Amino acid sequence: MAVYRRKLFAVGLSWASSLMSRSFSQRSRRLAVLPTLLRNNWKTLSVTGGLCAVPFIQKPDNLSNEDRVLRASFLITNSAKTYLSQTTLVLLDSISNYVKAMRKLVTLQKHYEDSIDRLSSVDEDKIWQLILRNRQEVIDRRKACKKFESCWKTAINLAELAAKAAFNAGADQASVTTKDSVELAKSQVEELQQMMLITERQLKDSEAEASERL
Repeated sequence: MAVYRRKLFAVGLSWASSLMSRSFSQRSRRLAVLPTLLRNNWKTLSVTGGLCAVPFIQKPDNLSNEDRVLRASFLITNSAKTYLSQTTLVLLDSISNYVKAMRKLVTLQKHYEDSIDRLSSVDEDKIWQLILRNRQEVIDRRKACKKFESCWKTAINLAELAAKAAFNAGADQASVTTKDSVELAKSQVEELQQMMLITERQLKDSEAEASERL
C-alpha cells in the first residue's frame, strides 16, 4: 500500500510539473509578443498625438498655402455671417417687444387718467396693478435690448474683420457678401431703433413710468 501511494504521489508531481511548464511557456510567448504590441501601439499613439497637437503640420490634401488661406477665409466669413444673422434676429425681436411694452404702458396710463373719476375702487386697483406690472416689463425689455445690442455690435465688428481678412486673402466674393450682410443688418436694426426712440419719447411725455397713483 505504501509503495502504491509513493507511485501515485510521483505521478501527481510529474503531472503538476508538466502543467506548470506548459503554463510558463504560454506566458513566456505572451510576454515575448508584448513589447511588439507596445511598440506598435506607441507608434500609433505618437502619430495620433502629433495630429491632435499640431494639425497644421499634416498636409493630406496637398493644398497650397494660398488655397489654405482662402479656405480659412471662407470658413471665417461664413461663421461671422451666421453669428451676425442670429444676433440681428434676436436684437430685432427684443426691440419689437420693448416697443410693444412701452406702447401698452402709455395706453394703460392714458386710460387710467381719463377714467379715474368713473372707476370703482376695485377697477381702479386692477388697472393700477396692470400699470405696475407693465412698468416692470418695460424695464426688463429695456435691459434685454441693451444686452442683445452689445452682442450684435460684437457680431458687426467680427463680420467686418472677417470681410477684411477675406479681402486680404484674395477671397473677394466672400468679402463682398460679408460686407453686404453687415450693411443689411445695420439698416434693419436702424429702422427699428428709430421707432424705439420715438416710442421712448412718447413714454417719457406720458410720465407713465414715474406717475403716482391718483
